[in-house]
Amino acid sequence: MYNTILVPIDGSVTAESAVGEACALAVLCKARVRLLHVLDMTTLSNGFEDPNVYITTTRPLALKESEDMLARTAAMLKKFGIAVDVEIREAMGARVADVIIERAVTNKADLIVIGTHGRRGVHRFLMGSDAEQVARLSPVPVLLIKKAQAPRPGTTT
Repeated sequence: MYNTILVPIDGSVTAESAVGEACALAVLCKARVRLLHVLDMTTLSNGFEDPNVYITTTRPLALKESEDMLARTAAMLKKFGIAVDVEIREAMGARVADVIIERAVTNKADLIVIGTHGRRGVHRFLMGSDAEQVARLSPVPVLLIKKAQAPRPGTTT
């Protein structure tokens, strides 16, 4: 059914939920998982820092954090016998969603599993939704995963 599942991760709870869902699918389908972190330095830099600080400290620290996050997540998936690839891409001014779609197409992914924060109203307008853009524009099927919810009082799981 699926051979390659692309999972963009950003360290959020919703990304963790997406990894869990991708893990279950990969085990069922004996699929390879490709973990992708799109590093958008515009969200990490205020634009006023000294260029030398950016080059010697800010960017290397962001790359190290990205590498560590991907390594931890890959190690967890490998415990389930899943073949895993990892990739860091810098957005370089592009929309994160566009980078995700480009990597899915380039890597011949059969499915993108991505967490969605479920923002509504002003928060969605101000912050945008990478997951929504991926779902709207991707030629590859997309599975949107909401953050794992605590059971409602009076219900069982």
